[in-house]
Amino acid sequence: MTTTPQTRTLGSTGPQVSALGLGCMGMSALYGEADRAESIATIHAALEAGVTLLDTGDFYGMGHNELLIGEALRAAPAAHREQALTSVKFGALRDPDGGWSGYDGRPAAVRNFAAYSLQRLGTDHIDVYRIARVDPDVPIEETVGAIAELVEKGYVRHIGLSEVGAETIRRAAATAPITDLQIEYSLISRGIEDEILPTTRELGIAVTAYGVLSRGLISGHFTRDRQLAAGDFRAFSPRFQGENLQHNLDLVDALRKIAEQKGASVARIAIAWVLSRGEDIVPLVGARRRDRLAEALGALEVTLDAADLAAIEDAVPADAAAGDRYPAAQMAHLDSER
Repeated sequence: MTTTPQTRTLGSTGPQVSALGLGCMGMSALYGEADRAESIATIHAALEAGVTLLDTGDFYGMGHNELLIGEALRAAPAAHREQALTSVKFGALRDPDGGWSGYDGRPAAVRNFAAYSLQRLGTDHIDVYRIARVDPDVPIEETVGAIAELVEKGYVRHIGLSEVGAETIRRAAATAPITDLQIEYSLISRGIEDEILPTTRELGIAVTAYGVLSRGLISGHFTRDRQLAAGDFRAFSPRFQGENLQHNLDLVDALRKIAEQKGASVARIAIAWVLSRGEDIVPLVGARRRDRLAEALGALEVTLDAADLAAIEDAVPADAAAGDRYPAAQMAHLDSER
């Protein structure tokens, strides 16, 4: 698999990375069963195509995802392994039943989480480290300060943030240099445009955008009668429910007409739109298979001119989506939504 190499820089203090990153969560959790061999083959294909940024969380499959990435990197050619950068989220508390019980951002917990991630990944450092959600009982300054200590010791290269609002971004950036903010951003999730994106740009912080296909909803592959597999969290997502789903797929149908005129897939148009929003934005694509990866990488070859962008805005206006992006209980954990 070959593509035209494209790179972007994570903020004013961060590394140069591929213009698209690979989000690895679905290889271990939340979308039903995944094929381990195909997952590893997909990581290898991504590295071969020039993708350098691999995103994970230590709680994806309770460590499974980090172990998977570690295995894939060990089996990859040395040149590919050396170019790979790991972006890791921590802090989520799980139980053996797969439940969630909050977040822990205490400095001692930060050090503990990092020690286990380094072991599972089989590496001596993490390239970008971030708490997945703000711990409401721990000031962000303490959590970021603990990561900064890991940077000083060489265990972490750069500090990131995840799903935080403008005020928290400023507080974090006043504590230590912040490389990027990881947050959902897509045609149907545009809340960051009002305050968050202007703040990151003012402070020289990049955005690594996840959910660029809204968990497959705007990929062009999700059908109206699809039955979700056991363990697929989309079964509880408001945007995938009843009338919300039908409304949102109507938006996809409108987007499909534009994609057909451009000779591209719906997924490529949706990813290309996120790429067009600025050189400081790096979309993360959650491909679990090589064919889906190839489709996503094809977005790098799509050029959207002013007329294309206007047509996309007409087809899928801001705030056009029906339903919140998470169930209410999870929305409550989002500092970015306050």
